Amino acid sequence: MESPFTDMLDEFAQYLRFEKGASEQTIAAYCHNARQYLVFVHTSVGKETLSETCETDIVTFLRYLAELGLSERSRARYTSAIRQFYRFALAHGHCAHDPTELIASPAFEQHLPQVLSVEEIFALLESVPTSTPEGIRDRAVLEVLYGCGLRVSELCGLRSDDIAYESRIVRVRGKGSKERLVPIGQVALDWIERYRRDAYPLLRSPKYAATTLFLSNRGRQLNRMAVWLIVQNAAKTAQLGMHITPHTLRHCFATHLIEAGADLRAVQEMLGHADISTTQIYTHLDRLYLREVHRRFHPRW
Repeated sequence: MESPFTDMLDEFAQYLRFEKGASEQTIAAYCHNARQYLVFVHTSVGKETLSETCETDIVTFLRYLAELGLSERSRARYTSAIRQFYRFALAHGHCAHDPTELIASPAFEQHLPQVLSVEEIFALLESVPTSTPEGIRDRAVLEVLYGCGLRVSELCGLRSDDIAYESRIVRVRGKGSKERLVPIGQVALDWIERYRRDAYPLLRSPKYAATTLFLSNRGRQLNRMAVWLIVQNAAKTAQLGMHITPHTLRHCFATHLIEAGADLRAVQEMLGHADISTTQIYTHLDRLYLREVHRRFHPRW
């Protein structure tokens, strides 16, 4: 590679694919843009590790792109790619800080995530056949993803003792190893109990020391790709006709809570967002929902 830290790009691509649910086109573009930034930082600024980089390096790179004649929109795409790369690097322990926090986001960079209706979510959950240990596990995985709004990496890292059944609370290890407590409903708890009783003993392998709650078919910790496939298979069986990822269920969790009147601060806590501005995108979704209801049912629209 042309830089001492661009070997993280393969892992970055996996993060975009399985945690963020990005399309292959977006993954290719973000990795390309992040690679160009990393090479610039190494060759032109002289940084040897990602932790040495700072906000000034990003500003210098964006200024360099402007001098090359790139449009404002193109520079915004680079900014978005660099921001996602640092969020990945911080979450996975490759750096201790995020220098993009003070970099302004262009207004047209944000987009509203795709969400399913409550009826579509129910169809997705109920589409999973539960006559096998794998099917019981898959249903439990989907129930927890939607029931708690977890990131896929957070779900994969859950341990059995993270579930407090009596208080209906899940201990979650989020970005930067920060822990938070998230409520969990009785339906999801019932599926976890069924999974632990009827599927976990059959999936567990004596070859591996199982420390996590959800296991693969070989008895190892369930990984992000496996969760992505579980969601994809359920969406196909439910015939939803749209691209669904594990992160879609997180968006649905937040959107459905806010549509039902949940407090934005409470949703922020449950999602593990450090900044409430990240959570506020769901208020935009709520307004769109209300406007659509008004359009459909008001006689004077």
